[in-house]
Amino acid sequence: MAFANPNISDIMATTIVNRSKKIADNVSNNNALLARLKKSGKIKPVSGGTYIMQELSFAENNNAGWYSGYDILPTGVTDVLSAAQFDWKQAAVPVVISGLEQLQNSGKEAMIDLMESRLSVAEKTLANLITGGLYSDGTGAGGKQIDGLDAAVPLDPTAAPYGGIDGDTFAFWRNAVSDQTAANGLDPTKIQAYWNILWSQLVRGQERPDLIMADTQVWNAYIASLQAQQRFTNTQSADAGFMSVKFMDSDVVLDGGIYNGSSGSGAPTGTAYFLNTDYLHYRPHAQRNMVALSPNRRYATNQDAEVQIIGWAGNMTCSGRQFQGRYDANGT
Repeated sequence: MAFANPNISDIMATTIVNRSKKIADNVSNNNALLARLKKSGKIKPVSGGTYIMQELSFAENNNAGWYSGYDILPTGVTDVLSAAQFDWKQAAVPVVISGLEQLQNSGKEAMIDLMESRLSVAEKTLANLITGGLYSDGTGAGGKQIDGLDAAVPLDPTAAPYGGIDGDTFAFWRNAVSDQTAANGLDPTKIQAYWNILWSQLVRGQERPDLIMADTQVWNAYIASLQAQQRFTNTQSADAGFMSVKFMDSDVVLDGGIYNGSSGSGAPTGTAYFLNTDYLHYRPHAQRNMVALSPNRRYATNQDAEVQIIGWAGNMTCSGRQFQGRYDANGT
């Protein structure tokens, strides 16, 4: 099969390679949670393995204790470390160009402009796909979607295992949940009192939530609860320009607004996630983080067209479920 421009694959592949880091950065900067994880060094690529393993501490060292003089100190082996196990999830967006488009844009500069435009749309689409998946329970698309916040911080942490660990059996693997009916949970005169209670359940020493992701309804209720002289904003939340207000010393970020079906981004209606991002991790594969799946030519067998595919593989993991909370204004 003859193609109008035999160099188009090289242009496509090279352009994708040159933009791969930009595409990955656009994904991380597209969501306040990923931007915070990036800032705190919690975006850690994985080099391989059958599963993504996330190490965690689930108990204290039983050998700790008081002693005097020549007392015998305990030296027994204490099992304090374990790991949660997560499946690999994959996402991709094909960038397609037809033979006719190659003819119409046969000049090198014109072809680069065309590919830049196609890739710009592709990277935004993939960014929305992944950041939208950050709120999923991992069952979407036949179980192929990211294990997002609905899996890590569910309404019922004992209902199903997460990361291979059963919250019904292990208390340390249960997030906190605050349920209210919409009449109370969205009442500006009551929301701060409910948040105070949930907050206190997530504090251990200096460990506490640092990011609250709220949908439009909860955000509006919280904003309405603030007196004008008490309100202050931080336009550089997570160093990514997300407008936020504060609760205690945590950034409260709106992640509602425009939602475009499964490819959009936004917290579930009537929900706010109280997150300690020290225990959340974004784990892309080191060799599959917004890159061309193959630098070789991909031809359609029955069409005059070429395709390059931008691919991603990884998952979101958690190493401390007990430090995460969920505010549900809908009530359960």
